[in-house]
Amino acid sequence: MNKKNFLLTFFIALFLGSLVGSALSFYGFTHWGSLFDSLTNKKEFASLHAVTKTNTIVKEESSIIDVVKKASPAVVSIIVTKDLPTIERRLYSPFGDYFPWYQVPVYKQRGYEKKTIGGGTGFIVTKDGYVVTNRHVVSDPQAEYTVLMNDKQKFPAKVLVRYELNDVAILKITGNDFPTIELGNSDALQVGQTVVAIGNALGEYQNTVSQGVISGLSRSIAATGQDPYAQYLFDLIQTDAAINLGNSGGPLISLGGQVIGINTAIAYGSQNIGFAIPINSVKNIIDSVYKHGKVIQTFLGVRYVMLTEEIVKQLGIKTTQGALVVGGRYPTQGAVVAGSPAEKIGIKENDIITKVNDQDVNNNSPLFYLLNKYKPGDTVIFTVTRDNKEIQLSCTLEAMK
Repeated sequence: MNKKNFLLTFFIALFLGSLVGSALSFYGFTHWGSLFDSLTNKKEFASLHAVTKTNTIVKEESSIIDVVKKASPAVVSIIVTKDLPTIERRLYSPFGDYFPWYQVPVYKQRGYEKKTIGGGTGFIVTKDGYVVTNRHVVSDPQAEYTVLMNDKQKFPAKVLVRYELNDVAILKITGNDFPTIELGNSDALQVGQTVVAIGNALGEYQNTVSQGVISGLSRSIAATGQDPYAQYLFDLIQTDAAINLGNSGGPLISLGGQVIGINTAIAYGSQNIGFAIPINSVKNIIDSVYKHGKVIQTFLGVRYVMLTEEIVKQLGIKTTQGALVVGGRYPTQGAVVAGSPAEKIGIKENDIITKVNDQDVNNNSPLFYLLNKYKPGDTVIFTVTRDNKEIQLSCTLEAMK
């Protein structure tokens, strides 16, 4: 075969091989691509994944959205204003024309001007305008307070009660058919439960919503703020829902749309550690103020100290927590008040009250705190340790006079 015929044959073979190879490659690509699609059903799988993901997001968020829609109309901002002196500054030359260049500043009052000095949050609990907030939000008796509704309406508010024992205050605004929020049961809470906080964050961002969980229960803190002294608060709910300055007095809400706590304090120097007053400890205060215009406290009639490690060691007793009934330094300071409910049921000096109904008496839940959960006329069962033996005493509580 000559050179020319050889080259022609070579190129024909090469061309035919390319055609066959291309055909096989196309067949293989389409065949295996179809096979892969049929095995994975790629398009349907991706579509199903997107729908499932979307449905999950909607399901998780819809409950929060429903809670906010339900609760927000009853959550209010509280604006604190006060007449403050207006001071004018000017320069004065004490040496007159002798040294006119030497001047000193002098200040003179030029009347008063109303200024905003603070803010907080509250929530409406009755149709006729009773508002719950923190005592420290409305602590200044010389200030004026205005309730700003979610729809921007403003109402002057009157402070009916400032209750120092658990930092609660009740306000009243004039009107009817206000939106309200339902009160829940804080005794049924569980750690890990999802909660929502709504409040006037930083006194600037009205009805800000944050979400979190209950991080702990029965916390005790010494809260400081505007007051010159620390206030001890007991049996608090701990949450990681964002609580900022201005949120004080706002509701901590369950996914059922019920208030389970009053946002009260944050731990400075930490992240996502906030505290709320359990709503069950506030219900009797609300009821008492609504019916009587004041807080009527329950009365047992004992003098006591809470047990500590030092007291337990000193007395050599087995009981490690509770309220030890003791007298004062003077003969007139008896351990049990004459004629009191405690005397009537036979409580004696050196008794240790360890439970009120089924709730333990301890340093996180002192005796006075647990008693405040009940109303005059309520009957409770006290568990008492006497001479290292446990007894139970039924008692009808009375009103403090």
